[in-house]
This record gives sequence, structure tokens and C-alpha cells, in this order.
Amino acid sequence: MSESTHWTDRLAALTERHGVPGASLGILSGGDLIETATGLANADAGIEATTETLWQIGSISKVWTTTVAMMLVDEGALALDAPIVSVLPELKLSTDELTEKVTLRHLLTHTSGIDGDFFLDTGRGDDCLELYVEKLVEAAANHPLGATMSYCNAGLTLVGRVLERVSGVQWDRLMRERLYQPLGLTHTATLPEDVLRFRAAAGHVGEPPVVAPQWTLMRSAGPAGLICSTPRDVLTFARLHLDGGLAGNGMRLLSAASTEAMHTPQVALPDTRTFGDAWGLGWILMDWSGHRLYGHDGDTIGQSAFLRVLPEAGLAVCLLTNGGDTRGLYQDLYSEIFAELAGVAMPEPPEPAADPVADDVSRYIGTYERASTRIEVFDRGDDLVMRTTVTGVLADLIPESQREIEQELRPLEPGVFVTRRPGIKGWLSATFYALPDGSRYLHHGGRATPKVG
Repeated sequence: MSESTHWTDRLAALTERHGVPGASLGILSGGDLIETATGLANADAGIEATTETLWQIGSISKVWTTTVAMMLVDEGALALDAPIVSVLPELKLSTDELTEKVTLRHLLTHTSGIDGDFFLDTGRGDDCLELYVEKLVEAAANHPLGATMSYCNAGLTLVGRVLERVSGVQWDRLMRERLYQPLGLTHTATLPEDVLRFRAAAGHVGEPPVVAPQWTLMRSAGPAGLICSTPRDVLTFARLHLDGGLAGNGMRLLSAASTEAMHTPQVALPDTRTFGDAWGLGWILMDWSGHRLYGHDGDTIGQSAFLRVLPEAGLAVCLLTNGGDTRGLYQDLYSEIFAELAGVAMPEPPEPAADPVADDVSRYIGTYERASTRIEVFDRGDDLVMRTTVTGVLADLIPESQREIEQELRPLEPGVFVTRRPGIKGWLSATFYALPDGSRYLHHGGRATPKVG
């Protein structure tokens, strides 16, 4: 059996096991590419998933936006540690400190404190990012500048507007000119009218998965998560980073120093069990059995994407999916791929502690809130329960049945719990912690949510 046939069979078997309607997989190993697809791109329409299908790569887009930002840093048009107001003087954020002191480094490392899930539809025009940034003053600061890490979609939209200002080119076109075309990407786009020239995957939600009522987020979210692509094109982008900033034709797009800086730890993560242990510039950094990797995930409306790069082995893997237990599929599939191709063991997901954990759990009880999300932690008998309510614009984008969910919090160690969403087998961590000023936070899903009551 060929290697390609083996991974085709494994992808098909594991997508069925985890209830995933469709998926596409790419493996770049030693310069060779394997690509395969299985299932349905759209279950309602019966459209088959193929290697030519475009999927939403979601927040993996942030690394692409960061890469173009670093190109402009190389050219001297931007500086990592200069205040954003030096290039965007009209910027107004919710506090004077944020307005005057937030830098590109803060935005690329998710340490600005801007409430990251401030979603706002500012229309389909080429001025959508400009209009969004004008409204960003309404986004609260959910932690002091640089005090902790909290995943920030809003910050990357702001970066997109900064790129427009210093380049004079609208973001969608800038990405085409600076990345897609130089890399020779033939199946990558952001705007729906461009994506629909190809076979496009639909997101699926619920259990069993059904086609989501909305295909994509608003255009203003572009720099944070609207790129659509294939595993082949995503891995061509990953090769740019494996090759120190060189495109496949030998053209230098990014300096070796900037490429390395993107892979260098910039901030430690409060929760080391969900994504990785640190954030670089754009990239998530992680340790798998003593081996350093970088990567990123992406989640949109019913679509999930996973990219992992093991530079020591020249190995990069991209998985694009459209519903079901996508994280379970990722865990099982990547553990096999990295073990067989590189001899690297993927960390096991966290599990509840086998023995009782000595902890005063009463200090975690209360209400935690940020834009789009309210979390209530309360005691129910012997267990803590976390009730999460999706609010604001995001609530209108998901089925009513998913707007409020309750999950048990099972202790792992003092201050750290594991939980899982209904219908999902794997556990995810939830970390309670305090900043130096004593303010309490819950870190879950990459976000730092302040305790408000």
C-alpha cells in the first residue's frame, strides 16, 4: 500500500468515527506532498469533498496577515514596538493607555487587552476595515496592556487596517499581491465571489451536523479569519516559513530574521494545555515530547482548520474540516502522522485528576464576562459547573440550541480544571488565575475573561 493510499484510508476511517461530514488533508514531508480528501463538502447538496475544494482556514489567516506585516517591518514601513498611532493617528481605543501605547507586537501576540471578540459588520465595501477601526473605541479593555494574553480577533483586524494605511493597498488585494501571487497559490481567496469560482465547502453545526445557516463571517473579520484555501496552498505558505522566508522559486519574501522572530516565544500562555506553551509573532508555539513545533488553528461557522509544523523534520500537516468532532479527528490523525513520519509523540489531551485535588473552589464561583460571552461558574453538588452564554452579534450566527451550554468542571490541579462540550469526547482545560493587581480571570479557549461578579 502506498503512503498516499494509507493516509487516504486513515482520513476516511477517522472522519467517520468522529462524525465529520468532510475533510481534506495535506502532508508535506521532506519536500514531498501528499493530499487527499474524503466525505462531503456540503451534506445537504451532496457535494463531494475533493483536493480542489476550498475550505475556510479561519484564524490560520492571522499568520498570513502577520507575515505580510513582517514584510513591511523588513521594509521599514512598520516597527514592532512603535505605537500604532504613529502610523494611524486617528486611532481611538477605549482607554488613553491603549490608544497611546499599543504596538504592533502587542497586537501580533494577543497582549493588547482589546476585547477580542468585538465583531461588527461594517459592510461589503473596500472601506470595511476603516469603518471597523472607527468603531473600535467601543470595544472594552478586558485586561491592562501587556498584562496577560487573550486571543484577540479585533487586534488582527486592526493590523489589517494598519497594513492598508502603510501600503496604500486594500487588505484583500494586498494579500493577493504580497502572498498568493508570489507563492503561486491558485486556490486561495477571501471574497465570496472569488471563492465561488471553485468548489467550496459549507460549514456544518449541531449533532448530527447540518449545514450552517450562514456561510461566513462579516468582511471586516478578514485579516483575522476569512481566507479560504486548500491544504496544498496552506502547505505552500508553511514551506515559506520552513525555508526561512524564501518562496519555492527562490524569491525572498520575508527576511530570515523576521521568519525566526515569528517562531520565537514572545509571551507565555496562562493555559498551556489548549494550544501550546507560548505565542510567537502570529504563530502558536508548542512542545511535543521535547520537540518544538509551531502552528495555528482556525474555527469559523461550522468549519475547523489545523496546521502544525515540525521544522527539525521538514514536516508540515494541514487538516481542513466542516463539522462534527473536529478536534477529536485532529487528535487521532495527527498523533498517527507525527509518530509514523517523525517519531514524535503528540501530547495526550488533559484528563481529570484520578485523585482528589486539594483546592478552595469557592474562589472561582462567580460571573466572568467579555464581548460576546458571559460565563457563570457555580456549585452543583460535588462539582463546579460552567454555563457559557454567547451574546451579541455572535449569538445571531449560531443555532439557538448552541447559544447557552453547561459543562462540568472537573479538577486537574489547583486552579486548573478540564471540561468538554456536549457531543465532544475530548477534554479542554480551563485555568483560573489572578494578575499582579489581584484581578481574577478565567482562561479558556485562549481567552482571558475577567471576573465581574
